[in-house]
Amino acid sequence: MTTPAADKNLTIWGHIGELRRRLFISLLVMAAVTLVSFQFAPQIANLLAGPVGGLAQLRSIEVTENISVFMKISLLSGFVVSLPVVLWELLGFIMPGLLPKEKIWVRLSIPMASLFFAGGLAFAYRIMLPNAIPFLTGFMGITTYVRPENYFSFILNLLFWIGLSFEIPLVIFVLAKLHLVSSGLLLKGWRAAIVIIALLAAVITPTPDPVNMGLLMVPLFMLYILSLLFAWIAWPGFSGREESK
Repeated sequence: MTTPAADKNLTIWGHIGELRRRLFISLLVMAAVTLVSFQFAPQIANLLAGPVGGLAQLRSIEVTENISVFMKISLLSGFVVSLPVVLWELLGFIMPGLLPKEKIWVRLSIPMASLFFAGGLAFAYRIMLPNAIPFLTGFMGITTYVRPENYFSFILNLLFWIGLSFEIPLVIFVLAKLHLVSSGLLLKGWRAAIVIIALLAAVITPTPDPVNMGLLMVPLFMLYILSLLFAWIAWPGFSGREESK
C-alpha cells in the first residue's frame, strides 16, 4: 500500500500535508509517553540522584523547585523514549524516494541510533558521574548543599550531550552514504580529529580536571575509529586517495 509521499503526482501541498500528518503522530506519541513518564518520574529522579547519595541528600530552597524538576525529568524521559518513533515517522516521509537498499539502511539506523544513545547514557552515568560528582562537591573541602534544580539540570544536560556524541558513527555513515566523507579522508585527518575530540571533551566534561576529560576522550576516539569502519561500509569504493591526485 502506497503512502501519499510515495505518489509521484502528489503536489507540494500534498507533501506538506503528509509531513504535517507525520509530525502530528510524532507529537501525539511524545505527549502520550510523557504522560506515562509522570508515573515513573520519582523513580527516575532517585536513580539520577544516585551519584550524590539519593534524593535525601538534595536541598530545595524554592517552593516550585521540586515540581519544576519533576516536569523536566518527565519531559526529557518522554522525549528520549519516544525518539525512535519520531525518527521513524520523519524518515518514513523520505522512504518512498529511496532505493530498496537505502531503505534497509534507514530501517537499521533507527535501532542502531537508540543503541548508541543508550550506550552514551550508560557511559555517562556509570563512569563519568561517579568521578565528576565527588570532585565537584568536595572541591576545596567546602561543604556543598546540592539543589535539585541545579543538580538535575546539570545531570540531564550532561547525559543528553554525551548520548548525542555517541551518535557520531551513524552521522559519519550518513555523510559517507551521501559521498561527503570517506574512510580515507577520515583516516588522513586523524590529527585534526584528535584536536576536535579534545575540544568536544573539554566542552562536555563537567569538571576542569584532565582525568574526567581523558575518560571522555578515550570513548570518543574509539567512536572515531568505529566511524572509519562505518564510512568504509557506506562507501567502500572510495578511499579518499582520488582527491589527492
